[in-house]
Amino acid sequence: MRLDKYLKVSRLIKRRTLAKEVCDKARVEINDRPAKASSNVKIGDKLAIRFGQKIVSVKVEDIKENPRKEEAASLYTVIGEVPVPRDEKEEEAYINGKE
Repeated sequence: MRLDKYLKVSRLIKRRTLAKEVCDKARVEINDRPAKASSNVKIGDKLAIRFGQKIVSVKVEDIKENPRKEEAASLYTVIGEVPVPRDEKEEEAYINGKE
């Protein structure tokens, strides 16, 4: 399944056009590689999506064309969320454990 469609049907991103824009701005990675909206998503892939000031990592558990709203959350497992430092000082403080 295409990455932009997966992001939409899994409800990680609300609209497919927005998912495509996020991919075009290089804010999505599949298995630690930058991904385009047309990239293929398979079960077991790890996705990293940058939302504003955080990066959400998820693992693809299932792929369905038209899941119901209740089934959408079962398509992936959240691995973790990491804040994105805004500048070099903040990044250095985060790495050294000072916030």
